[in-house]
Amino acid sequence: MGSVSDLTEESVGVATANPLHQAEGFVQRYKIGKCLIVPNTIRCSRDTYVKHIMEQCHKREISMRKLDSTKLRPLKYEQILRIEEHDFAMRPGFGGSPIPVGIDVQIESIDSISEVDMDFTMTLYLRHYWKDERLSFPSTKNRSMTFDGRLIKKIWVPDVFFVHSKRSFIHDTTMENVMLRVYPDGNVLFSLRITVSAMCFMDFSRFPLDTQNCSLELESYAYNEDDLMLYWKHGNESLSTDEHISLSQFFIEEFSASSGLAFYSSTGWYNRLFINFALRRHIFFFVLQSYFPAMLMVMLSWVSFWIDRRAVPARVSLGITTVLTMSTIITGVSASMPQVSYIKAVDIYLWISFVFVFLSVIEYAAVNYLTTVEERKQLKKRGKVPGVYNLDAVQAMAFDGCYHDTDLDLADLSVHSEESSSRGRAASIPNVDTTRVKRKRSLKGNVGRIILQNNHVIDTYSRIIFPIVYIIFNFFYWGLYI
Repeated sequence: MGSVSDLTEESVGVATANPLHQAEGFVQRYKIGKCLIVPNTIRCSRDTYVKHIMEQCHKREISMRKLDSTKLRPLKYEQILRIEEHDFAMRPGFGGSPIPVGIDVQIESIDSISEVDMDFTMTLYLRHYWKDERLSFPSTKNRSMTFDGRLIKKIWVPDVFFVHSKRSFIHDTTMENVMLRVYPDGNVLFSLRITVSAMCFMDFSRFPLDTQNCSLELESYAYNEDDLMLYWKHGNESLSTDEHISLSQFFIEEFSASSGLAFYSSTGWYNRLFINFALRRHIFFFVLQSYFPAMLMVMLSWVSFWIDRRAVPARVSLGITTVLTMSTIITGVSASMPQVSYIKAVDIYLWISFVFVFLSVIEYAAVNYLTTVEERKQLKKRGKVPGVYNLDAVQAMAFDGCYHDTDLDLADLSVHSEESSSRGRAASIPNVDTTRVKRKRSLKGNVGRIILQNNHVIDTYSRIIFPIVYIIFNFFYWGLYI
């Protein structure tokens, strides 16, 4: 190598065979005047060497871009479907005949039925079928292409919505449950998994012995029958259900598909599809919760007819208890039902049962009043003034709350004057124990006869009339509603 003075700007060096070595050697360069000294190279000027290195770097960058060619051209499906070449804001065949859109539905589950809100919640698979020649593509094997929800925003799809729906959503776990399948001839399958809550106009006049008919209605929102024809893809077989669908309070009787037209004064006629299903209510739950307790309360109220008419606390407390229990049952049933303005079947049964219980209380009020009037009449006939009762009768009443001794009838319940009553009290004090022994002996074999003798004629008839009338009512009620 020559001296430093021999290196001039015009001198030209020859690079090594490997340009990468030149780049590495360039890092180890050092400057002598206006020239560069680089290992493994011949003498060269600074500008010539830098220019050579820049050219090598540019060629290397071009080769790297060729390896990642997707950054330079659109996605493959966009090229195959020619999405950029068409305006998908317009429906297929715009200006011509209406585009037919077939629908089929697979019901996955009926999640809930709400009588209070008068609605139902259903999860289903909704599938659309139509043909868009703008999406046709060449295929030697006639194989379709399947896409997720990202392509939906770039092409035209039917705008089907649920009439009378309150809320709905497309499932998105783990990804949005949307599928789009395009065939080479332009046929399209668009599938969604949706949960929708919709209104069901229920009639509770026969509740809980009722059958409810609900329907889920599908319709195009923007396109009337001149632009879009909505129809069931496979007729009545377009509606399928899961075999394991069941509800706690209802038995699903049938599913059916139907179609019709809906008219709007501002936009015209629209095709509408109906998913109809009938729900028959299970009655066993309401028998246990409402009907059976009401029957027991009515029969319990009849017990008072067999209690002595003088046992006022027993008969009154029994009557009040049954009345309050019936009120609680009626309130509980009404709280779980919508506030409708007509009478339901369960209301008829509960309120008539309530009337039977209430009449048993009224019956005892009548018996007690007539007994008091009868006593007063007998006392007047004997010409005795109301005062203090016989001590034996008072003591018997204190023990049992009623008169049981056969020798203590209404005649023994006479009223004495102050003089005779004082003598009676004085004479009866030593005989208290004797009277109690006599009562015990009389009760051993004469209980049935005593009860019958001390009952009023109204009690006697009530024991027969109340059960017969209630049985007749049940016969007509269950025969009418079942």
